[in-house]
Amino acid sequence: MQSLYDIPAPAKLNLFLHITGRRDDGYHLLQSVFMLIDWSDTLHFERRTDGQITREDLTAPLPQDDLCTRAARALQQATGCTEGVHIGVAKSVPAQAGMGGGSSDAASTLLALNRLWNCNLSLQALQRIGLSLGADVPFFLCGHHAWVEGIGEKITPMALPKANFLVVKPDAGLDTRMIFSDPTLKRDSEPAIISGFAANAFGNTFRNIFEYGRNDLQAVAQRLCPGVNQALTWLESQGLNGRMTGSGSAVFAHLPHGVLWDSANLSESFQVRQCSSLDVHPLVGWAHSDG
Repeated sequence: MQSLYDIPAPAKLNLFLHITGRRDDGYHLLQSVFMLIDWSDTLHFERRTDGQITREDLTAPLPQDDLCTRAARALQQATGCTEGVHIGVAKSVPAQAGMGGGSSDAASTLLALNRLWNCNLSLQALQRIGLSLGADVPFFLCGHHAWVEGIGEKITPMALPKANFLVVKPDAGLDTRMIFSDPTLKRDSEPAIISGFAANAFGNTFRNIFEYGRNDLQAVAQRLCPGVNQALTWLESQGLNGRMTGSGSAVFAHLPHGVLWDSANLSESFQVRQCSSLDVHPLVGWAHSDG
């Protein structure tokens, strides 16, 4: 029986996140730059011949119908594949953090099973399936840092400089729906353009790339989750300028080369990790492109 083991599912950081509007169906329109980092889950896949999809939680327990199993079922349904899989999930990326952990798991599942089951779907076909699972899934399938627009489906890969970050996740998470449904959420940011970001980010100093724009969700998150404020205050005590990533409770700061930090005065319930950006997604090239 052919098996695939130790498939990574890396997290992401939103260097900025602007909400530029809202569609009639309630979905918010955003602009953001997503950066892949080396904080990853690990997924194990073993082919089954009975068509069943089963999952084993190797670390933290997951909901019964998590994004890995949903992605596997979606690929089965899209291709008519009669094979199954046993998935082992070793979670490391925290939930409700805004780091895309579940979406990344779904993307790595689609890429792994597309190969394991010999489905041979193109990257674009997998992205269409991925979008039905979550707005961030197509980004993780694209394999590169990216400028992201729309509801997450408009993806422009881009090169970004190598960087290190300090990422802090408070014990409490944040429900994306709570933030996006909040009446005080800013939904009218002026649209930006990629060339404007590049000029602002790279035009003067390297540091500017991590100070461009803001996260429009942060004000709401700070009101809903005191831990976000505490994590930002701790980063400030380290001489670092922090901001929230995505729609969860994790915050991050660019960590310049040679700058040291310590965990003094940090709540024991918080997770803190020094991360590096990835050059590309570890599974880039696992699906062929239509173009």
